[in-house]
Amino acid sequence: MRFLGNIIWLLFGGIFSAIGWFVAGLLFCLTIIGIPFGVQCMKIAAFVLWPFGREVNVGKFGIGGFLLNVIWLIFFGWEIALSHFLIGLAFCVTIIGIPFGLQHFKLAKLGLAPFGASIS
Repeated sequence: MRFLGNIIWLLFGGIFSAIGWFVAGLLFCLTIIGIPFGVQCMKIAAFVLWPFGREVNVGKFGIGGFLLNVIWLIFFGWEIALSHFLIGLAFCVTIIGIPFGLQHFKLAKLGLAPFGASIS
């Protein structure tokens, strides 16, 4: 089921979302200050490519990770999390869309606090 879900995810928009995250990461990496944010965007892009069968664990970040998460949340994270949450709700309206909605809920969690998050 994981393999089939990931293939369907890729065909119906996952590849474009991953490319978008990757390009955002490259743009962040153009500045020295943006490099930590760019690395997190690359991490999210890799997760967006193959989300089924993987989990997001938020936590285990130090004071630096906490500060970067606060900056991320203020400038980028709340918009990203809200959009993934709303898309997830829209997918969960139908029975067929529920697995894809659950993946968007994982992305919303990752969009809130990417620093210190691990993907397993």
